[in-house]
This record gives sequence, C-alpha cells and structure tokens, in this order.
Amino acid sequence: MERRKFIQRVCALGIAGLLPNFATAEDYDFYFTRLSYESGNWDVDERMPANVLNSLIEYTSLRVDLTERVIPLSDPAMLSSPFCYMAGHRLVQFSQQEKRNFERYVRNGGFVFADDCNHDIDGMFARTFEKQMADIFGADALVKIPNDHPIYSSFFEFDGPPRTSMELNGWGDDLIHEYLKAIIIDGRIGVLYSNKDFGCEWDYDFRNKRWLRIDNTKFAVNIVMYAMTA
Repeated sequence: MERRKFIQRVCALGIAGLLPNFATAEDYDFYFTRLSYESGNWDVDERMPANVLNSLIEYTSLRVDLTERVIPLSDPAMLSSPFCYMAGHRLVQFSQQEKRNFERYVRNGGFVFADDCNHDIDGMFARTFEKQMADIFGADALVKIPNDHPIYSSFFEFDGPPRTSMELNGWGDDLIHEYLKAIIIDGRIGVLYSNKDFGCEWDYDFRNKRWLRIDNTKFAVNIVMYAMTA
C-alpha cells in the first residue's frame, strides 16, 4: 500500500522518468533524502539518518535503503523522494529554483520534515524558514496541529510530540514545545515543522539505542509511516 501510494504521487508530479527503476522488485520502499540548500548549514546531525533507518528496519516491514541520499533542493531529482528532511541553525533563504521545487513537491503529495536545530521560536532558522513558508504557501499556511492528529498514531501511540532532552539544556528558548506545526495540503501534512530539535535527539550511534529506557526514535517511525501512507 505504501509503495503504491508513493508511485501514484510520483506519477501525479509528472516526473516518473526521474526514477525509471524505482518500482522494480529489486528496489526499496523507502530511502532517506536530506535536502541541501544554498543558504545556512543543512549538514547537521550526521548520525541521525542512520539511526532512523535502523529503527524503520527494526519496527516495520518497509524495504529500506540504508544509504542517506543528500540531494540539492534545486535538483529536480528531489521531486521523486518519498520523504525529505531539512534542518539547520542558520539562515534559510531559498533561491527561485529551490522555491519552485519545494512548492511543486509539497503541493503534489510530497512530505518534508523540517527541524529547527536551535530548538527555539525566534532563532535564525525559525524566523527565516517560517518566512520562506509564508512566501511560498501564504502567511497563514503554517498552523499548529492538534495532539490527536493521525501522525501521533500512525504506528506507535503518542499523545502529542514527545519531549526532547535538547529543549531544556540551556540553549534555545528553554521551553518545552507542546505542539508541532504543519502545512496541510488536501487534508494531509505536506510540511511538518518542529522547534524541538528531534535531529539532535536522534543523533547518536544506533548501536547505543539498546541503552535507552525508551527508544526515542519511535516518533521518527511515526513520521515516516505517516509520510508513506497518508
């Protein structure tokens, strides 16, 4: 089901030619795309993708490519990704091509998880990313999602976004953010936006997960499963 829905979205984008082998039996159901962008520092939380991919293999039946793919937002190849991740601490100022690709991807069924590594509501990443979203989708497009949104029950059960150890460590705004924001397109999340710094929370060697009392990557599984099935 997840694979079929994604292929349908790719066809809707009119870019099926960018992934001629994706639908073959030898390929994967899911691969992790990190978006690079010309401004700011996109190359953060280097171990996070491997840890998330490990959890997807552990908990789900998805056929997962273990290689993180870094694709420029300006590259049309990003339009074929089943899931995109972007993060940073600094300026977010998209070029015109980056804006076009971002909007086309999201409006046609793509999913972007954007995570503020500053874990605050008034830092450089937060202010400039939110401005980009307003420029592309409108001033009121980015909204709080309720804590009973389907993303919190897409695989594991949560009563809202789990807390991160990064939120009260002396950096950022020293707040526990009790909600996430999103841009909703045709009834589903197209952009999931976090000020909680999940990337840093999940940025450790996956082999250390056995020492955690509660596996904090389970919400990452929810995000991916929502992106693949909603």
